[in-house]
Amino acid sequence: RMGWQRASGYGWRALVESDVSRWKRVIGDGLRFQTDGRQATEVAIAADVLNRMLDLGRPEYVRIA
Repeated sequence: RMGWQRASGYGWRALVESDVSRWKRVIGDGLRFQTDGRQATEVAIAADVLNRMLDLGRPEYVRIA
């Protein structure tokens, strides 16, 4: 089973699909603004919010020895 997953790149696809799902759950399914400049700003703000949320959920690793 793992062979076909490695050969087809299934793991990467699953990661991207989970990221898109997370984006839609947190931010929403579509953009609210109509003009390109405002859409770009909306996407930048949404990406920053999502990245901050993900950073809060990630553990910080500290080397002991």
